[in-house]
Amino acid sequence: MQNLALIAGIFFLFYFLGVKISGGYGTNFYLIWLVMGLALVAWAVCMKKGILIPHIPVWIRRTFFLLACMGCLLFVFVEGLILSGFAAKGEARLDYIIVLGAQMKANGPSRVLQMRLDTAYDYLVENPGTMAIVSGARGKDEHVSEAQGMYDYLVERGIAPDRILKEDQSRNTSQNIDYSSTFLDKEKDSVGIVTNNFHIFRATHIAKKNGYKYVCGIAAPSELLLQGNNMLREFAGVMKDFLVGNL
Repeated sequence: MQNLALIAGIFFLFYFLGVKISGGYGTNFYLIWLVMGLALVAWAVCMKKGILIPHIPVWIRRTFFLLACMGCLLFVFVEGLILSGFAAKGEARLDYIIVLGAQMKANGPSRVLQMRLDTAYDYLVENPGTMAIVSGARGKDEHVSEAQGMYDYLVERGIAPDRILKEDQSRNTSQNIDYSSTFLDKEKDSVGIVTNNFHIFRATHIAKKNGYKYVCGIAAPSELLLQGNNMLREFAGVMKDFLVGNL
């Protein structure tokens, strides 16, 4: 057990460094890999040295083990739900697509956002009757709103400006979905949610809970190196939205 904890801890620490060096993490959530890595290494050392752990009452250790097993089962179940959205291709000739925002950098969309926009562009070219809603406010570290940055990117690539509607007040996925609904009829219009593959399950289910009757996902790719971080963060996002009633 101690060797397994040590190996996992070292792996987490190296993964943390890889994500850090890549610079594509977007938020500080990736620091959890540092915390988990240090905790596992410390645990392995404590077990090897016989420090503290042998003195913990057996019932506490068994309770912790049981809770850890239940947590692992929940994690696997939720990750399975998240993976179910990876292959989402949407449907042809939708009335609208909603492109969910992500970080805008000084030189243009972040890599995550660019993947969403390129997927949206391909869909709009193939379905000339579909309107696009680009959704996202301006963050503290962004020079323009995400909606404006997405609008500019799509127009520069050749999408007609009158096909793009801007929703520039939302600051999270739930607000993206809610605020974008002011541009359409949730009961009648068919809608595709464009976001990265790991985000599809949560985004489409938030839309359904919000009253979208005809909604589907259109999955954009994501960075392979960052997928572990994305999947862990998305697990936290699914749990949070379930607890607050968004799912």
